[in-house]
Amino acid sequence: MMYEQIQETANWLKTKMPSHPTTAIILGTGLGRLAEEISVTMSIDYKDIPHFPISTVEGHTGRLIFGKLGDKDILAMQGRFHYYEGYSMQEVTFPIRVMYELGIKTLFVSNASGGTNPDFSIGDMMVLTDHINYFPEHPLHGPNFPTGPRFPDMHATYDKELIQLADEIAKEKGIKLQHGVYLGTQGPTFETPAEYRMFRIFGADAVGMSTVPEVIVAHHCNIRVFGISIITDLGVEGKILEVSHEEVQKAANAVQPVMADLMREMIKRSAL
Repeated sequence: MMYEQIQETANWLKTKMPSHPTTAIILGTGLGRLAEEISVTMSIDYKDIPHFPISTVEGHTGRLIFGKLGDKDILAMQGRFHYYEGYSMQEVTFPIRVMYELGIKTLFVSNASGGTNPDFSIGDMMVLTDHINYFPEHPLHGPNFPTGPRFPDMHATYDKELIQLADEIAKEKGIKLQHGVYLGTQGPTFETPAEYRMFRIFGADAVGMSTVPEVIVAHHCNIRVFGISIITDLGVEGKILEVSHEEVQKAANAVQPVMADLMREMIKRSAL
């Protein structure tokens, strides 16, 4: 049933798409403004797309955008879906399955997160080199989709060539980039100090409430993935302060111009 809905949604979009992009971007909390960098040729509200979930989180506009960034045709999600909104993992990752059907080959994902690495500061950008899936439901649970194997290998989930490209561009432009492991948890509560300590022991450098399910499904679809996280608060002992969603958005927005510069150049130079 879900696979039929995915195909119906993709076929509906194909009749309206002004271009055939092979690159997609997911713009997360506070990063929706990156859409301003896109020369938009068409945008569609999620509510108008057949079978598409609807974004309910403040800061997530809820539009699918077709346009150009870095002189390349792109598809962008301005706002994503989260497990804590009450969606199943199949619904959270529904857009990724649709992207595959539309011919997307490379996916750029962004998010805001709490840093657990003591070397991180608020406003740092962390390139994801790996992740820890701490969600209670797995996005590949259930019948296997024909896009990939029943038991996909996950040892190189984040594309090393794209990570290298990001480092090269950052060096050229004097942009500070951190690298690390992202841990995805269900939310919607921010972490307790004890949870932050536990996640650091696990090996996490940053913690957030998204991204991991989308990346797993993209990898299952053989889509190249580059992930980047803005450190909007700190979960480091002695530096933990009360945090709100508004403060997270504010911290993410402050880094948006630098993020846009990096993303634009990466898309311009990437092979796909």
